[in-house]
Amino acid sequence: QVQLVESGGGLVQAGGSLRLSCAASGRTFSRGWFRQAPGKEREFVAAISWRGGSTYYADSVKGRFTISRDNANDTVYLQMNGLKPEDTAVYYCAADKVFRSPMTVAAGYDYWGQGTQVTVSS
Repeated sequence: QVQLVESGGGLVQAGGSLRLSCAASGRTFSRGWFRQAPGKEREFVAAISWRGGSTYYADSVKGRFTISRDNANDTVYLQMNGLKPEDTAVYYCAADKVFRSPMTVAAGYDYWGQGTQVTVSS
């Protein structure tokens, strides 16, 4: 069983930046970030292929967020710039144990982190 540990969340003013990290305890393939705001469904944010050559973003974060990975350290990152109050949510990283194209739905991932809170004040 692979464990995912997230870090980097916090409180930031609108327009600010945060960088989330997610370290895996074992080998994984595609990785993703999702988020869930209070009273809302968990939604896709970004995903990256195993070698990092393909990335996918939700329209709401495109141009502001960047997903990347360091396979030497089994870590994936989410650089978040230009943060808005509507980005406030618990952010979860996810990992796929199957070698395939990155998924943009939660059901496509096998391992999940515990979540890290991101709060953007106006």
